[in-house]
Amino acid sequence: MADGDLTNLWVYLSASPLVGLTITLIAYSLGYRLYLYANRNPLLNPVVTAITVLIAFLQISGVSYATYFEGAQFVHFLLGPATVALAVPLYQQCAKIRKRLLPLVITLVVGAIVGAGSSVGIAWMLGASLEMQMSLAPKSVTTPVAMGISEQIGGLPSLTAVLVVATGIIGAVTGTTLFRLMRIKDDAVKGVAMGIAAHGIGTARAFQENKEMGAFSGLAMALSAFTSAVMLPWLLHVAGVL
Repeated sequence: MADGDLTNLWVYLSASPLVGLTITLIAYSLGYRLYLYANRNPLLNPVVTAITVLIAFLQISGVSYATYFEGAQFVHFLLGPATVALAVPLYQQCAKIRKRLLPLVITLVVGAIVGAGSSVGIAWMLGASLEMQMSLAPKSVTTPVAMGISEQIGGLPSLTAVLVVATGIIGAVTGTTLFRLMRIKDDAVKGVAMGIAAHGIGTARAFQENKEMGAFSGLAMALSAFTSAVMLPWLLHVAGVL
């Protein structure tokens, strides 16, 4: 094939929305294979690898993010059904959830307050602007909800999205190690902690451990998002921040 033909082919593909879908699937597949090759080392989380590959691809190829997302939005759409599908393993753990309902509710409220309060407090002590503090406040909430909260309380939704992903990756990488160091053996407890602290990425990591941990992580992720959306604006208003 002549160089001119290759150039024309690339121009066509780079303008096609399918390039976003294709490169996303390839990046995650490479990341997952590397993750398996490293015996599921959390430092090589496939999400981290895929993000790195995608950033490199967009920088090198010159494809705009808008063009990329035209295709990647198909994967984005599947986040909804995937989240709803978490109800299946959750239903299988209903008996255990009913027995631990009160501790679960208390943990959700305390987790939402501590998660937001600690990040805002540390940012304030380090001299961060109010806008940065508000962008940090919902960092432990799943991305779509976190961006909505951030916009409502005066943060930057785009910055919040980056912080949420970083929080999830850190939680997924360090969570299981921390549980071992703290000698926490109850999968339900570990799942709730992972879901509250590391949302979707942490939940994916929890499911890799076992179904019970994943189910409780999915429950905690969903309820934590609801709790934070209700409580954060109110708490900030009471504190005189808003």
